[in-house]
Amino acid sequence: MKRLLVGLAIATLLLSCGPEGDKFRLSGRLRNINQGEFLVYSPDGGLVGVDTIKVRNGRFSYEREVRNAVTLMIVFPNFSEQAVFAAPGEEVEIKGDATHLREMTIKGTDENDELTKLRIRVNKLTPPEIPGVIAEFIEENPTSIVSIHLLDKYFVSAKTPDYVEGQRLAALMLKADPDNGKLRRLKKQLDGLKSSRLQSSMPSFSATDIKGRKVDNSLLKGKVGVISTWASWNYPSTDIQRRLRKLQRKYPNTLSLVSICLDGTKKEMRLRVDRDTLDWAVVWDGQLFQTPLVQHLGLFVVPSMIVVNKQGKIVARDLEQKEVEPEIEKLLK
Repeated sequence: MKRLLVGLAIATLLLSCGPEGDKFRLSGRLRNINQGEFLVYSPDGGLVGVDTIKVRNGRFSYEREVRNAVTLMIVFPNFSEQAVFAAPGEEVEIKGDATHLREMTIKGTDENDELTKLRIRVNKLTPPEIPGVIAEFIEENPTSIVSIHLLDKYFVSAKTPDYVEGQRLAALMLKADPDNGKLRRLKKQLDGLKSSRLQSSMPSFSATDIKGRKVDNSLLKGKVGVISTWASWNYPSTDIQRRLRKLQRKYPNTLSLVSICLDGTKKEMRLRVDRDTLDWAVVWDGQLFQTPLVQHLGLFVVPSMIVVNKQGKIVARDLEQKEVEPEIEKLLK
């Protein structure tokens, strides 16, 4: 009985020193920001939908129950994103300046310490040097959750992705950790990207839009087609939808649009669809980046886009906001 009481006392003390049970806790302070709100989502299924972190006097805290190691993406007011690795019972702290987010530190666990150290190193490199340094880290840490994030960020979802190097690194990582479900999903994403690369024929696809209508390749036949992702919490993506709407009204018979909404809730999606009058095929299933059509076509960034010419060839991917109208209009004329 005495041993049991001692054990209970120790357990109580341990729990009082950190997050309880399966809870992960994040806290921090950023200078040069008084009040605001950060958005949080998880690219690997650790969080359903989108959550928020309130900022008061530059300070913030966030607590979330997690059952295993997951990646959380924090979206700042300037739309930049930062990965934070969460695990049951762990706690991390963010410090920095809101005007220099690249230099902020995220510390408290080995994974977050590693990423902070690597990010500070990368900030000092020239763009051509970065992929080699990232690949070297992945090769040295093939089973780390940090490496999965880096593989996605620098070789899969990058503005100029490198699918060949991504495939090589993914194979190396799967060899070291063959039962890792996150890696298998990332490998599947790479396969999707490979099938929808520039100058290839638009792959077959099928989905259902929010009105219950079938959405497939027949919508694009003989027309310029644009398939894009958007979310109400991402301004560039909603701005692109408005630009596409302008084009669609100008060229109603020769432009076909399919939009994939990555909002976490149906209410958020509906509000934006109604407000911006998105009256074409909109696909939403609440699965965010796990949406089957996103996975199939390799559209893993918000905003992301595939542009198909009238002959069914993919002629552009991920146009910038300012490029949307002139580049697509060239194909329509």
